[in-house]
Amino acid sequence: MSLTRDQVLDDKDTLKSEYRNIDSVVEDLRSGNAQPEDIADIIYMILSNKVSDQAQIVSFLTLLSSSGLDRKPEVVARCAQGMRRQASRVDQQSLFKIVESRRREGSYHGGFCDLVGTGGDGHSTYNVSTTASIIASSLLLVSKYGNRAASSNSGSADLLQAIKPQPPAINSVTAETLPRIYEKSTYAFLFAQAFYSGLRIVAPIRKRMGTKTIFNLLGPLTNPVHANIEARVVGVAETKLGSLFAEALKINGARKTLVVCGQEQLDEISCAGKTSCWRIIERSNPALDEPKSKEDTDLATKGENGQPRTLVDIEQFTIEPSDFGLQRHQLSEVSPGKNAEENAAILMRLLRNELPRDDPVLEFVLLNAAALFAISGICDGDSSDMGCGDSGKVILETGPGGLRWKEGVRRARWAVESGRALASLEAYITASRAMEENVW
Repeated sequence: MSLTRDQVLDDKDTLKSEYRNIDSVVEDLRSGNAQPEDIADIIYMILSNKVSDQAQIVSFLTLLSSSGLDRKPEVVARCAQGMRRQASRVDQQSLFKIVESRRREGSYHGGFCDLVGTGGDGHSTYNVSTTASIIASSLLLVSKYGNRAASSNSGSADLLQAIKPQPPAINSVTAETLPRIYEKSTYAFLFAQAFYSGLRIVAPIRKRMGTKTIFNLLGPLTNPVHANIEARVVGVAETKLGSLFAEALKINGARKTLVVCGQEQLDEISCAGKTSCWRIIERSNPALDEPKSKEDTDLATKGENGQPRTLVDIEQFTIEPSDFGLQRHQLSEVSPGKNAEENAAILMRLLRNELPRDDPVLEFVLLNAAALFAISGICDGDSSDMGCGDSGKVILETGPGGLRWKEGVRRARWAVESGRALASLEAYITASRAMEENVW
């Protein structure tokens, strides 16, 4: 369930008039007394250019890492909040109007969805999450958050800008223009640098340090429309990060969420073997009676005894390609692109339905698009009416985690073979370029 108007956590509402000096927080890190909220404030101050001494920033980030606090769920959750305070602000009322105009299906309520990974897994596979997010936008409202490549040959921004003959104008999608993009498109790429001006401050510092910092973790947790995201799939590059991300996302209010890590330490659902999953799931509180009215279903309401109407749990399980009705492919088969241009060419061939149905890259993408369809709840209905080419026959079989993985694949294949995914990308390209050329 997506949040109501009254429930959206606006990170900017937590801004303070005064902040602790970075030196005092560094001392607390040294003594083991640093508090999550103070650490988060420093993250905000760094991104807001309120800390002028780079040596102080390096000391802070180094101690945060060496202390192990950057692997604590509450610290990561708070730091994500701190970073989101610095994001350009998107008009909430406009976003709600967009969602309210959307069609509901299954247990999907028409809200925004994201599919994102930490990166840094070292496998240099094809741009799976970006392609899968485009496919998912054929049926879901997608806010794909991403950036340029940091350690791979092709990041999500690089891929999109390499599309020929006409790429999207990714810099034109801003906090101000985003609602208008969604008037014409069900897909938007939220380019990190267009929403976070503070990233230009930390980039040279991170490069100078040459080691991983908490900023390597915050990307997937800092979608600028985080509070409006109904469902998401988050890939992590280390199995030990799975529970950390799930707990941090739960703390930050995420509900329909699937955190995944391929057994090869891959920040996607693996096409080669098993994938570990952490599912954040919300259920009715069995200690309470069923809601008596629609108003009682509001997540903010409680029972007469003060107990919450819903409980949020994290369930862990594993999945593999056979759960989706697909075969396994070695990772060497899904690493065909050496750069963004080659991967963009593959993207367009895939969306034009020019790849064989059992192509390794296609099936790798279908796995991950299917997961977003499944976790969103759109697969939960007893019938479907996607459009031309849809038989309407839902695959009711559930797999690990109680989700309809095969139905997700059916929908993802339909999106490609019907041309709906390609049309979604083209609508986004047209809308973004119209913004750039100011011809809206």
